[in-house]
Amino acid sequence: MSAERGSDTQDGGRPQVAWRVVVPAALAQAVALTFGSFGYGYHRDELYFRMLPPAWGYLDQPPLTPFFARLTTHLADQPWALRLPATVATALSVVVIALICRELGGGRGAQALAAWGYAFAALPLMLGHVLLTSTVDLLLLALVVLAVLRATGGSPRWWLAAGGIAGVATYNRLLVAVVVAGLVVGIAVLGPRSVFRSPSLWAGGALAVVVGLPNLVYQASHDWPQLSMGAALADNNAGEVRSQLPYLLLVMLGPPLVAVWVTGIVWLLRRERRPRVGYLVVGTGVLIAFTFASGAQPHYPIHLLAVMYAAGCVPVAHWLASRRALRAVAVGLLVVNAAVSCVLALPVVPLASVGGTPLPDVGPLVADQVGWPRYADQVAAAYRGSALHPTEVITSNYGEAGAIARFGPALGLPRPVSGQNSLASVVRPADSSTVVVMVGYQLDEVAGLFASCQVVDRLDNGVDVDNEEQGAPVAVCRDPSEPWAALWPRFHHLD
Repeated sequence: MSAERGSDTQDGGRPQVAWRVVVPAALAQAVALTFGSFGYGYHRDELYFRMLPPAWGYLDQPPLTPFFARLTTHLADQPWALRLPATVATALSVVVIALICRELGGGRGAQALAAWGYAFAALPLMLGHVLLTSTVDLLLLALVVLAVLRATGGSPRWWLAAGGIAGVATYNRLLVAVVVAGLVVGIAVLGPRSVFRSPSLWAGGALAVVVGLPNLVYQASHDWPQLSMGAALADNNAGEVRSQLPYLLLVMLGPPLVAVWVTGIVWLLRRERRPRVGYLVVGTGVLIAFTFASGAQPHYPIHLLAVMYAAGCVPVAHWLASRRALRAVAVGLLVVNAAVSCVLALPVVPLASVGGTPLPDVGPLVADQVGWPRYADQVAAAYRGSALHPTEVITSNYGEAGAIARFGPALGLPRPVSGQNSLASVVRPADSSTVVVMVGYQLDEVAGLFASCQVVDRLDNGVDVDNEEQGAPVAVCRDPSEPWAALWPRFHHLD
Protein backbone atom coordinates (compact mmCIF):
# COMPACT_ATOMS: atom_id res chain seq x y z
CA MET A 1 0.00 0.00 0.00
CA SER A 2 1.78 3.08 -1.24
CA ALA A 3 1.36 6.71 -0.34
CA GLU A 4 -1.43 8.75 -1.87
CA ARG A 5 -0.53 10.83 -4.92
CA GLY A 6 -3.30 13.30 -5.44
CA SER A 7 -1.81 14.67 -8.66
CA ASP A 8 -2.63 11.48 -10.60
CA THR A 9 -6.09 12.56 -11.68
CA GLN A 10 -8.34 12.32 -14.71
CA ASP A 11 -12.04 12.63 -15.63
CA GLY A 12 -12.68 16.04 -14.11
CA GLY A 13 -10.52 15.59 -11.03
CA ARG A 14 -11.15 11.94 -10.20
CA PRO A 15 -7.99 9.94 -9.49
CA GLN A 16 -6.78 7.51 -12.10
CA VAL A 17 -7.78 3.90 -11.70
CA ALA A 18 -4.85 2.14 -10.07
CA TRP A 19 -5.07 -0.95 -12.25
CA ARG A 20 -1.59 -2.12 -11.24
CA VAL A 21 -2.66 -2.63 -7.63
CA VAL A 22 -6.35 -3.40 -8.13
CA VAL A 23 -6.12 -6.13 -10.76
CA PRO A 24 -3.46 -8.13 -8.83
CA ALA A 25 -5.74 -8.09 -5.77
CA ALA A 26 -8.64 -9.48 -7.80
CA LEU A 27 -6.42 -12.08 -9.45
CA ALA A 28 -4.88 -13.13 -6.13
CA GLN A 29 -8.34 -13.64 -4.70
CA ALA A 30 -9.40 -15.60 -7.80
CA VAL A 31 -6.38 -17.89 -7.42
CA ALA A 32 -7.16 -18.49 -3.73
CA LEU A 33 -10.81 -19.23 -4.50
CA THR A 34 -9.88 -21.54 -7.39
CA PHE A 35 -7.57 -23.65 -5.23
CA GLY A 36 -10.19 -23.57 -2.46
CA SER A 37 -12.79 -24.98 -4.83
CA PHE A 38 -11.10 -28.39 -4.63
CA GLY A 39 -11.61 -28.88 -0.89
CA TYR A 40 -14.41 -30.47 1.14
CA GLY A 41 -17.35 -30.79 -1.30
CA TYR A 42 -20.56 -29.25 -2.56
CA HIS A 43 -22.44 -26.79 -0.37
CA ARG A 44 -26.06 -27.83 0.19
CA ASP A 45 -27.32 -24.82 -1.81
CA GLU A 46 -25.11 -25.78 -4.75
CA LEU A 47 -26.58 -29.29 -4.77
CA TYR A 48 -30.03 -27.72 -4.75
CA PHE A 49 -29.32 -25.27 -7.57
CA ARG A 50 -27.93 -27.90 -9.93
CA MET A 51 -31.08 -30.03 -9.71
CA LEU A 52 -33.67 -27.27 -10.20
CA PRO A 53 -35.29 -27.43 -13.65
CA PRO A 54 -35.12 -24.37 -15.94
CA ALA A 55 -37.79 -21.83 -15.02
CA TRP A 56 -38.46 -18.09 -14.85
CA GLY A 57 -38.41 -18.36 -11.09
CA TYR A 58 -38.82 -20.61 -8.11
CA LEU A 59 -40.71 -20.56 -4.86
CA ASP A 60 -37.66 -19.47 -2.88
CA GLN A 61 -35.64 -17.43 -5.38
CA PRO A 62 -35.31 -15.97 -8.88
CA PRO A 63 -33.63 -18.02 -11.64
CA LEU A 64 -30.16 -16.51 -12.19
CA THR A 65 -27.95 -18.43 -9.76
CA PRO A 66 -29.59 -21.82 -10.49
CA PHE A 67 -29.04 -21.05 -14.19
CA PHE A 68 -25.31 -20.56 -13.56
CA ALA A 69 -25.20 -23.82 -11.57
CA ARG A 70 -26.85 -25.84 -14.35
CA LEU A 71 -24.66 -24.19 -16.98
CA THR A 72 -21.45 -25.36 -15.31
CA THR A 73 -22.52 -29.01 -15.39
CA HIS A 74 -21.88 -28.96 -19.14
CA LEU A 75 -18.22 -28.25 -18.37
CA ALA A 76 -17.82 -30.72 -15.52
CA ASP A 77 -20.25 -31.89 -12.87
CA GLN A 78 -17.83 -31.09 -10.07
CA PRO A 79 -17.65 -28.43 -7.32
CA TRP A 80 -14.71 -26.63 -8.95
CA ALA A 81 -16.66 -26.10 -12.18
CA LEU A 82 -19.86 -25.07 -10.42
CA ARG A 83 -17.87 -22.45 -8.49
CA LEU A 84 -16.33 -20.76 -11.52
CA PRO A 85 -19.17 -18.19 -11.72
CA ALA A 86 -18.72 -17.51 -8.00
CA THR A 87 -14.99 -16.92 -8.43
CA VAL A 88 -15.51 -14.60 -11.40
CA ALA A 89 -18.29 -12.62 -9.72
CA THR A 90 -16.35 -12.17 -6.49
CA ALA A 91 -13.10 -11.19 -8.21
CA LEU A 92 -14.95 -8.63 -10.33
CA SER A 93 -16.57 -7.25 -7.18
CA VAL A 94 -13.06 -6.51 -5.89
CA VAL A 95 -12.49 -4.28 -8.92
CA VAL A 96 -15.87 -2.58 -8.46
CA ILE A 97 -15.20 -1.84 -4.78
CA ALA A 98 -11.89 -0.23 -5.79
CA LEU A 99 -13.72 1.81 -8.44
CA ILE A 100 -16.22 2.98 -5.81
CA CYS A 101 -13.26 4.07 -3.68
CA ARG A 102 -11.84 5.92 -6.67
CA GLU A 103 -15.23 7.54 -7.36
CA LEU A 104 -15.15 8.92 -3.83
CA GLY A 105 -11.73 10.45 -4.42
CA GLY A 106 -9.41 7.63 -3.46
CA GLY A 107 -6.04 7.56 -5.16
CA ARG A 108 -3.62 4.71 -5.62
CA GLY A 109 -3.07 4.01 -1.93
CA ALA A 110 -6.78 4.12 -1.10
CA GLN A 111 -7.64 1.84 -4.01
CA ALA A 112 -4.94 -0.59 -2.93
CA LEU A 113 -6.31 -0.64 0.62
CA ALA A 114 -9.85 -1.09 -0.69
CA ALA A 115 -9.00 -3.86 -3.16
CA TRP A 116 -6.63 -5.93 -1.07
CA GLY A 117 -8.52 -5.47 2.19
CA TYR A 118 -11.87 -6.40 0.68
CA ALA A 119 -10.52 -9.24 -1.49
CA PHE A 120 -9.27 -11.14 1.54
CA ALA A 121 -11.90 -10.09 4.06
CA ALA A 122 -13.96 -12.73 5.82
CA LEU A 123 -17.40 -12.70 4.22
CA PRO A 124 -16.33 -11.91 0.64
CA LEU A 125 -14.06 -14.97 0.78
CA MET A 126 -16.77 -17.13 2.37
CA LEU A 127 -19.38 -16.14 -0.20
CA GLY A 128 -16.89 -16.32 -3.06
CA HIS A 129 -15.84 -19.84 -2.14
CA VAL A 130 -19.27 -21.32 -2.98
CA LEU A 131 -21.99 -20.44 -5.49
CA LEU A 132 -24.82 -18.77 -3.57
CA THR A 133 -27.31 -16.08 -4.52
CA SER A 134 -25.37 -13.73 -2.21
CA THR A 135 -22.19 -14.47 -4.17
CA VAL A 136 -23.65 -13.09 -7.38
CA ASP A 137 -25.12 -10.17 -5.42
CA LEU A 138 -21.60 -9.16 -4.35
CA LEU A 139 -21.02 -8.04 -7.93
CA LEU A 140 -24.47 -6.87 -9.02
CA LEU A 141 -25.26 -4.70 -5.98
CA ALA A 142 -21.79 -3.14 -5.99
CA LEU A 143 -22.29 -2.27 -9.66
CA VAL A 144 -25.62 -0.60 -8.84
CA VAL A 145 -23.90 1.57 -6.21
CA LEU A 146 -21.07 2.48 -8.59
CA ALA A 147 -23.55 3.51 -11.30
CA VAL A 148 -25.58 5.60 -8.83
CA LEU A 149 -22.40 7.30 -7.64
CA ARG A 150 -21.46 8.20 -11.21
CA ALA A 151 -24.99 9.44 -11.89
CA THR A 152 -25.17 11.65 -8.81
CA GLY A 153 -21.63 12.85 -9.47
CA GLY A 154 -22.57 14.67 -12.65
CA SER A 155 -23.02 11.94 -15.28
CA PRO A 156 -26.81 11.51 -15.58
CA ARG A 157 -26.55 8.88 -18.31
CA TRP A 158 -25.35 6.49 -15.60
CA TRP A 159 -28.93 6.33 -14.29
CA LEU A 160 -29.64 4.11 -17.29
CA ALA A 161 -26.79 1.81 -16.29
CA ALA A 162 -28.03 1.74 -12.69
CA GLY A 163 -31.53 0.86 -13.85
CA GLY A 164 -30.37 -1.83 -16.24
CA ILE A 165 -28.14 -3.49 -13.63
CA ALA A 166 -30.87 -3.27 -10.99
CA GLY A 167 -33.29 -4.94 -13.41
CA VAL A 168 -30.84 -7.79 -14.02
CA ALA A 169 -30.26 -8.10 -10.26
CA THR A 170 -33.94 -8.87 -9.71
CA TYR A 171 -33.31 -12.19 -11.45
CA ASN A 172 -30.88 -13.08 -8.70
CA ARG A 173 -32.63 -11.78 -5.60
CA LEU A 174 -35.15 -9.05 -4.84
CA LEU A 175 -32.82 -7.61 -2.20
CA VAL A 176 -31.79 -5.11 -4.86
CA ALA A 177 -35.14 -3.37 -4.30
CA VAL A 178 -34.18 -2.73 -0.67
CA VAL A 179 -30.74 -1.43 -1.67
CA VAL A 180 -32.16 0.91 -4.32
CA ALA A 181 -34.93 2.08 -1.98
CA GLY A 182 -32.34 2.86 0.68
CA LEU A 183 -30.24 4.90 -1.72
CA VAL A 184 -33.31 6.81 -2.94
CA VAL A 185 -34.37 7.56 0.64
CA GLY A 186 -30.84 8.76 1.33
CA ILE A 187 -30.89 11.10 -1.65
CA ALA A 188 -34.31 12.43 -0.62
CA VAL A 189 -33.11 13.07 2.94
CA LEU A 190 -29.56 14.33 2.40
CA GLY A 191 -29.28 15.08 -1.30
CA PRO A 192 -28.45 15.71 -3.99
CA ARG A 193 -32.23 16.18 -4.45
CA SER A 194 -31.73 17.92 -7.77
CA VAL A 195 -31.29 14.50 -9.41
CA PHE A 196 -35.04 13.90 -9.07
CA ARG A 197 -35.48 16.50 -11.81
CA SER A 198 -33.28 14.52 -14.18
CA PRO A 199 -35.16 12.69 -16.97
CA SER A 200 -32.33 10.15 -16.96
CA LEU A 201 -33.20 9.06 -13.42
CA TRP A 202 -36.80 8.31 -14.37
CA ALA A 203 -35.66 6.63 -17.56
CA GLY A 204 -33.32 4.46 -15.49
CA GLY A 205 -36.17 3.53 -13.17
CA ALA A 206 -38.35 2.63 -16.14
CA LEU A 207 -35.54 0.53 -17.61
CA ALA A 208 -35.20 -1.37 -14.33
CA VAL A 209 -38.90 -2.21 -14.44
CA VAL A 210 -38.76 -3.28 -18.10
CA VAL A 211 -35.68 -5.48 -17.64
CA GLY A 212 -37.05 -7.04 -14.48
CA LEU A 213 -40.63 -7.34 -15.71
CA PRO A 214 -40.63 -11.09 -16.55
CA ASN A 215 -39.32 -11.83 -13.07
CA LEU A 216 -41.89 -9.50 -11.50
CA VAL A 217 -44.66 -11.07 -13.57
CA TYR A 218 -43.61 -14.50 -12.35
CA GLN A 219 -43.70 -13.31 -8.75
CA ALA A 220 -47.08 -11.62 -9.14
CA SER A 221 -48.63 -14.56 -11.00
CA HIS A 222 -47.43 -16.98 -8.32
CA ASP A 223 -48.73 -14.89 -5.38
CA TRP A 224 -45.30 -13.36 -4.55
CA PRO A 225 -43.66 -16.56 -3.31
CA GLN A 226 -40.49 -14.76 -2.21
CA LEU A 227 -42.53 -12.88 0.38
CA SER A 228 -43.77 -16.21 1.72
CA MET A 229 -40.21 -17.50 1.70
CA GLY A 230 -38.99 -14.42 3.57
CA ALA A 231 -41.68 -14.92 6.19
CA ALA A 232 -40.67 -18.58 6.58
CA LEU A 233 -37.00 -17.63 6.98
CA ALA A 234 -37.97 -15.05 9.57
CA ASP A 235 -39.98 -17.63 11.50
CA ASN A 236 -36.92 -19.88 11.62
CA ASN A 237 -34.11 -17.35 11.90
CA ALA A 238 -35.37 -14.01 13.23
CA GLY A 239 -34.36 -14.41 16.85
CA GLU A 240 -30.87 -15.59 16.00
CA VAL A 241 -30.38 -12.98 13.25
CA ARG A 242 -31.40 -10.10 15.52
CA SER A 243 -29.30 -11.21 18.45
CA GLN A 244 -26.20 -11.85 16.33
CA LEU A 245 -26.42 -8.88 13.96
CA PRO A 246 -24.32 -6.43 16.05
CA TYR A 247 -21.58 -9.03 16.39
CA LEU A 248 -21.77 -9.97 12.72
CA LEU A 249 -21.35 -6.35 11.64
CA LEU A 250 -18.01 -6.41 13.41
CA VAL A 251 -16.77 -9.62 11.80
CA MET A 252 -18.23 -9.59 8.26
CA LEU A 253 -15.09 -7.94 6.93
CA GLY A 254 -12.94 -8.88 9.91
CA PRO A 255 -12.28 -6.95 13.16
CA PRO A 256 -9.13 -5.18 11.82
CA LEU A 257 -11.25 -3.48 9.14
CA VAL A 258 -13.99 -2.20 11.47
CA ALA A 259 -12.13 1.05 12.10
CA VAL A 260 -11.95 1.68 8.35
CA TRP A 261 -15.66 1.29 7.58
CA VAL A 262 -16.64 3.24 10.69
CA THR A 263 -14.30 5.98 9.50
CA GLY A 264 -16.03 5.77 6.13
CA ILE A 265 -19.42 6.46 7.71
CA VAL A 266 -18.11 9.47 9.61
CA TRP A 267 -16.21 10.77 6.58
CA LEU A 268 -19.23 10.52 4.27
CA LEU A 269 -21.34 12.47 6.76
CA ARG A 270 -18.93 15.38 7.06
CA ARG A 271 -20.65 18.68 6.24
CA GLU A 272 -18.77 19.28 2.99
CA ARG A 273 -19.51 15.77 1.75
CA ARG A 274 -22.92 14.94 3.17
CA PRO A 275 -25.07 16.64 0.49
CA ARG A 276 -23.22 14.78 -2.29
CA VAL A 277 -22.57 11.26 -1.00
CA GLY A 278 -24.08 11.04 2.47
CA TYR A 279 -26.97 9.08 0.99
CA LEU A 280 -24.70 6.02 0.95
CA VAL A 281 -24.77 5.98 4.75
CA VAL A 282 -28.55 6.26 4.81
CA GLY A 283 -28.78 3.38 2.32
CA THR A 284 -26.54 1.28 4.55
CA GLY A 285 -28.70 2.10 7.56
CA VAL A 286 -31.85 1.12 5.67
CA LEU A 287 -30.30 -2.22 4.67
CA ILE A 288 -29.22 -2.96 8.25
CA ALA A 289 -32.67 -1.98 9.54
CA PHE A 290 -34.30 -4.23 6.94
CA THR A 291 -32.05 -7.12 7.97
CA PHE A 292 -33.00 -6.64 11.62
CA ALA A 293 -36.71 -6.20 10.92
CA SER A 294 -37.05 -9.06 8.44
CA GLY A 295 -34.84 -11.45 10.40
CA ALA A 296 -34.40 -13.52 7.23
CA GLN A 297 -30.64 -13.73 6.67
CA PRO A 298 -27.87 -12.03 8.68
CA HIS A 299 -25.37 -11.33 5.91
CA TYR A 300 -27.37 -8.82 3.83
CA PRO A 301 -25.50 -5.73 5.16
CA ILE A 302 -22.21 -6.89 3.61
CA HIS A 303 -23.26 -5.44 0.27
CA LEU A 304 -23.23 -1.84 1.54
CA LEU A 305 -20.83 -2.37 4.43
CA ALA A 306 -18.24 -2.98 1.71
CA VAL A 307 -19.12 0.45 0.29
CA MET A 308 -18.56 2.03 3.73
CA TYR A 309 -15.21 0.29 3.80
CA ALA A 310 -14.32 1.65 0.35
CA ALA A 311 -15.23 5.14 1.55
CA GLY A 312 -13.15 4.78 4.70
CA CYS A 313 -10.12 3.80 2.66
CA VAL A 314 -9.94 7.35 1.25
CA PRO A 315 -9.22 9.24 4.51
CA VAL A 316 -7.36 6.31 6.09
CA ALA A 317 -4.96 6.02 3.14
CA HIS A 318 -4.44 9.80 3.16
CA TRP A 319 -3.66 9.70 6.88
CA LEU A 320 -1.25 6.78 6.46
CA ALA A 321 0.54 8.35 3.51
CA SER A 322 2.94 10.37 5.71
CA ARG A 323 3.23 7.78 8.50
CA ARG A 324 5.50 5.02 7.28
CA ALA A 325 5.59 3.07 10.54
CA LEU A 326 1.82 3.05 10.85
CA ARG A 327 1.55 2.04 7.20
CA ALA A 328 3.58 -1.03 8.03
CA VAL A 329 1.26 -1.78 10.95
CA ALA A 330 -1.77 -1.38 8.65
CA VAL A 331 -0.29 -3.79 6.11
CA GLY A 332 0.40 -6.25 8.92
CA LEU A 333 -3.21 -6.06 10.09
CA LEU A 334 -4.42 -6.69 6.53
CA VAL A 335 -2.19 -9.76 6.31
CA VAL A 336 -3.44 -11.09 9.65
CA ASN A 337 -7.05 -10.47 8.66
CA ALA A 338 -6.46 -12.21 5.32
CA ALA A 339 -4.85 -15.23 6.99
CA VAL A 340 -7.69 -15.66 9.48
CA SER A 341 -10.28 -15.14 6.73
CA CYS A 342 -8.67 -17.80 4.54
CA VAL A 343 -8.77 -20.33 7.38
CA LEU A 344 -12.44 -19.53 8.08
CA ALA A 345 -13.57 -19.47 4.45
CA LEU A 346 -11.38 -21.92 2.52
CA PRO A 347 -10.60 -25.62 3.08
CA VAL A 348 -7.23 -24.92 4.68
CA VAL A 349 -7.81 -27.49 7.46
CA PRO A 350 -7.97 -31.04 6.03
CA LEU A 351 -11.41 -32.64 5.92
CA ALA A 352 -10.36 -35.45 8.25
CA SER A 353 -9.40 -32.94 10.94
CA VAL A 354 -12.00 -30.19 10.56
CA GLY A 355 -14.49 -31.83 12.93
CA GLY A 356 -12.01 -31.44 15.80
CA THR A 357 -11.72 -27.68 15.28
CA PRO A 358 -14.12 -24.78 15.94
CA LEU A 359 -14.37 -24.10 12.18
CA PRO A 360 -17.77 -25.75 11.59
CA ASP A 361 -19.21 -23.45 14.28
CA VAL A 362 -17.28 -20.29 13.42
CA GLY A 363 -17.30 -20.62 9.62
CA PRO A 364 -21.03 -20.83 8.85
CA LEU A 365 -20.59 -22.45 5.42
CA VAL A 366 -18.11 -25.17 6.37
CA ALA A 367 -20.48 -27.74 7.87
CA ASP A 368 -22.75 -27.64 4.83
CA GLN A 369 -19.91 -28.83 2.57
CA VAL A 370 -19.25 -32.04 4.46
CA GLY A 371 -20.55 -35.58 4.15
CA TRP A 372 -22.76 -35.65 1.06
CA PRO A 373 -21.20 -38.65 -0.79
CA ARG A 374 -21.15 -40.68 2.42
CA TYR A 375 -24.79 -39.82 3.17
CA ALA A 376 -25.76 -40.96 -0.33
CA ASP A 377 -23.91 -44.26 0.27
CA GLN A 378 -25.88 -44.83 3.46
CA VAL A 379 -29.19 -44.13 1.77
CA ALA A 380 -28.25 -46.49 -1.06
CA ALA A 381 -27.41 -49.24 1.42
CA ALA A 382 -30.83 -48.81 3.06
CA TYR A 383 -32.58 -48.77 -0.31
CA ARG A 384 -30.84 -51.87 -1.66
CA GLY A 385 -30.85 -53.78 1.61
CA SER A 386 -34.53 -53.59 2.42
CA ALA A 387 -36.53 -56.76 1.90
CA LEU A 388 -39.59 -54.54 1.25
CA HIS A 389 -38.09 -53.29 -2.04
CA PRO A 390 -38.75 -49.52 -1.76
CA THR A 391 -39.36 -47.56 -4.95
CA GLU A 392 -38.92 -43.97 -3.74
CA VAL A 393 -36.47 -41.92 -1.70
CA ILE A 394 -38.02 -38.97 0.14
CA THR A 395 -35.71 -36.46 1.79
CA SER A 396 -36.41 -33.90 4.48
CA ASN A 397 -34.47 -31.09 2.81
CA TYR A 398 -32.96 -29.99 -0.48
CA GLY A 399 -29.39 -30.74 0.63
CA GLU A 400 -30.19 -34.41 1.08
CA ALA A 401 -32.18 -34.43 -2.16
CA GLY A 402 -29.34 -32.71 -4.02
CA ALA A 403 -26.78 -35.20 -2.72
CA ILE A 404 -28.88 -38.15 -3.90
CA ALA A 405 -29.55 -36.47 -7.25
CA ARG A 406 -25.80 -35.98 -7.72
CA PHE A 407 -24.36 -39.22 -6.31
CA GLY A 408 -27.40 -41.51 -6.33
CA PRO A 409 -27.53 -42.58 -10.02
CA ALA A 410 -24.16 -44.34 -9.72
CA LEU A 411 -25.49 -46.12 -6.62
CA GLY A 412 -28.72 -47.30 -8.21
CA LEU A 413 -30.97 -44.83 -6.44
CA PRO A 414 -34.08 -43.34 -8.06
CA ARG A 415 -34.60 -39.63 -8.47
CA PRO A 416 -35.21 -38.21 -4.99
CA VAL A 417 -38.30 -36.28 -3.99
CA SER A 418 -38.55 -33.67 -1.26
CA GLY A 419 -41.21 -31.39 0.14
CA GLN A 420 -38.85 -28.51 0.90
CA ASN A 421 -39.25 -25.23 -0.96
CA SER A 422 -39.41 -25.48 -4.76
CA LEU A 423 -38.74 -29.22 -4.87
CA ALA A 424 -42.25 -29.96 -3.61
CA SER A 425 -43.69 -28.85 -6.95
CA VAL A 426 -41.03 -30.49 -9.14
CA VAL A 427 -42.01 -34.12 -8.56
CA ARG A 428 -43.88 -36.16 -5.96
CA PRO A 429 -43.93 -39.91 -5.24
CA ALA A 430 -45.68 -42.07 -7.81
CA ASP A 431 -49.21 -43.09 -6.91
CA SER A 432 -48.16 -46.73 -7.05
CA SER A 433 -45.38 -46.30 -4.45
CA THR A 434 -46.20 -48.13 -1.23
CA VAL A 435 -42.69 -48.48 0.22
CA VAL A 436 -40.28 -45.54 0.51
CA VAL A 437 -36.97 -44.70 2.12
CA MET A 438 -37.47 -41.61 4.28
CA VAL A 439 -34.33 -39.58 4.99
CA GLY A 440 -33.90 -36.89 7.63
CA TYR A 441 -35.57 -35.40 10.65
CA GLN A 442 -38.91 -34.81 8.92
CA LEU A 443 -39.53 -38.46 9.75
CA ASP A 444 -40.76 -37.36 13.20
CA GLU A 445 -43.56 -35.37 11.56
CA VAL A 446 -44.62 -37.80 8.84
CA ALA A 447 -44.13 -41.25 10.36
CA GLY A 448 -47.78 -41.30 11.37
CA LEU A 449 -48.80 -41.08 7.71
CA PHE A 450 -47.61 -44.67 7.13
CA ALA A 451 -48.64 -48.01 8.54
CA SER A 452 -45.07 -48.39 9.83
CA CYS A 453 -41.64 -46.76 9.64
CA GLN A 454 -38.51 -48.58 10.70
CA VAL A 455 -35.27 -46.67 11.25
CA VAL A 456 -32.49 -48.70 9.65
CA ASP A 457 -29.56 -46.25 9.89
CA ARG A 458 -28.42 -42.84 11.09
CA LEU A 459 -26.52 -40.49 8.81
CA ASP A 460 -22.88 -40.09 9.81
CA ASN A 461 -20.38 -37.99 7.86
CA GLY A 462 -17.48 -39.87 9.43
CA VAL A 463 -15.51 -36.74 10.36
CA ASP A 464 -17.52 -35.66 13.42
CA VAL A 465 -18.90 -32.47 11.88
CA ASP A 466 -22.19 -31.51 13.50
CA ASN A 467 -24.18 -30.37 10.48
CA GLU A 468 -27.92 -30.50 9.82
CA GLU A 469 -27.75 -34.13 8.64
CA GLN A 470 -25.49 -35.65 11.28
CA GLY A 471 -27.43 -38.29 13.19
CA ALA A 472 -30.56 -37.91 11.04
CA PRO A 473 -32.61 -41.10 10.63
CA VAL A 474 -32.88 -43.21 7.50
CA ALA A 475 -36.09 -45.20 7.64
CA VAL A 476 -38.08 -47.60 5.48
CA CYS A 477 -41.76 -46.66 5.55
CA ARG A 478 -44.59 -48.70 4.05
CA ASP A 479 -48.28 -48.36 3.21
CA PRO A 480 -49.12 -44.66 3.16
CA SER A 481 -52.46 -43.89 4.81
CA GLU A 482 -53.82 -41.95 1.82
CA PRO A 483 -53.05 -41.55 -1.89
CA TRP A 484 -49.92 -39.49 -2.53
CA ALA A 485 -51.92 -36.71 -4.15
CA ALA A 486 -53.58 -36.12 -0.78
CA LEU A 487 -50.50 -36.78 1.37
CA TRP A 488 -47.88 -34.79 -0.48
CA PRO A 489 -48.99 -31.29 0.65
CA ARG A 490 -48.30 -32.43 4.23
CA PHE A 491 -44.65 -32.96 3.31
CA HIS A 492 -44.30 -29.44 1.92
CA HIS A 493 -42.39 -26.94 4.05
CA LEU A 494 -40.56 -23.63 3.58
CA ASP A 495 -37.25 -22.92 5.31
